[in-house]
Amino acid sequence: MESKKLETFIFIGRSGCGKGTQVELLIEQMKQKAIISDQNPMFYIETGVKFRDFISKTSHSSRLAKEIMDRSERQPDFLAIWTWSDLLVTNLMGDEHIIFDGTPRSLNEAMALNTALKFFKRTNVKVIYLDVSTEESKKRMLARGRADDKTNGDIDKRLDWFEADVLPAVKYYESNPDYQFISVNGEQLIEEVQAELMGKLAM
Repeated sequence: MESKKLETFIFIGRSGCGKGTQVELLIEQMKQKAIISDQNPMFYIETGVKFRDFISKTSHSSRLAKEIMDRSERQPDFLAIWTWSDLLVTNLMGDEHIIFDGTPRSLNEAMALNTALKFFKRTNVKVIYLDVSTEESKKRMLARGRADDKTNGDIDKRLDWFEADVLPAVKYYESNPDYQFISVNGEQLIEEVQAELMGKLAM
């Protein structure tokens, strides 16, 4: 199968917007419609999983990254780019659909990802922006009580990153004709978010 017939998705949004949940639901829908198959499986890049494994190691780089995380600061772009680049270069066979979850987190990273997508000849890339307000994002992060959502101050820092760093990447995709930008109201019920997303994807 040629790359142009394969689906490529980038899920992006504030922390707590429900990216992981909507990715799972989309994958299930694609399986039911036989879009995902043995011949064309889904390659799911959830960078947070690889990063958490990375910082658990004892290398010099892992220790430095953990120090940054413990200060509730954003990791440097090169490290984020390495995370998904290594997954793609090492594992991609060429016949998979791809979902990026939580990547990119800056305009620089979006530009780097753009070069990767061109290299792998991925066309008609769909950017799914799950739009939730800062207030809703903060409420959800406090409610889920994850280790990386330790305090109001930590959460506020992460929300500030979104405004300063991630939002320029969102604007880049929104104005770039090479991407199909799909904005979905993420403050609805899970089923309503899924219905709006599937309706706009028209799959």
